[in-house]
Amino acid sequence: MGGKGDVGDGAFLAFAEPLREGVILARPNRFIMDVDFGDADPVRCHCPAVSRIGGLDLAGRPCLVSDSRNPKRKMPLTVEAFSLQRPGERNKRWIGINQNASNRYVEHFLREGAFRSMLGPVALVHREVPLGGSRLDFLVNDDVYLEVKTPLVQIQTEVPAYVPRLPEVPFNSTERAMRHLRELAASLADHERAVILYCLYYDNFGFRYYHGTTYDEVLATVEACRAAGVELWQADFEVCPQGVALKRCYELERW
Repeated sequence: MGGKGDVGDGAFLAFAEPLREGVILARPNRFIMDVDFGDADPVRCHCPAVSRIGGLDLAGRPCLVSDSRNPKRKMPLTVEAFSLQRPGERNKRWIGINQNASNRYVEHFLREGAFRSMLGPVALVHREVPLGGSRLDFLVNDDVYLEVKTPLVQIQTEVPAYVPRLPEVPFNSTERAMRHLRELAASLADHERAVILYCLYYDNFGFRYYHGTTYDEVLATVEACRAAGVELWQADFEVCPQGVALKRCYELERW
């Protein structure tokens, strides 16, 4: 169904208020980023990415921050995106990192009918659907299982030489993703379609799986599941201070 192409006008989700720009000073642990807004002491903010982010040292990178306006939260501010450009540059291009919000964004665009190339008309959207030993993100129109992935271990775009990299660490945490693939493939006996949707919140050259220590095993699983009918799609989003836009959605031909 469908093919590669841009999404129609109007595929935009506005934030409750514009994001505030700052500069990342440090990431003391995977849940925290210290941010300088230039007008007071640095602020400790929540980092919503559970993994490494491209293997990059993000100290000194510009960022966009949201405010939950929730005084009960220990860290009411959340870093939503960063830029590979320098802090003083204008018209920055942003890389979204809020993996926690990805399902919310996808659900919004599902209900707005913005994934027509992938799904056609959408009448029903169910969230958190049990399948085997897992809970998958969506069941659409009662016949399409949809699992959302927001990969950040690799940033699949050109990284300037002035952005330092962290020492490499082998990445082999693939079991959950592979279990979802196998269960999606098994579901096709009773359901028409099964889709893995890779969501990238930046301008990129196309998703490719991390060639790590388990790549051969992962590739074999992926090819078997594709042969059983599991579809791999990519959605490209653009983050700006005002909101998130869905730019295009297309089926992946290479892995």
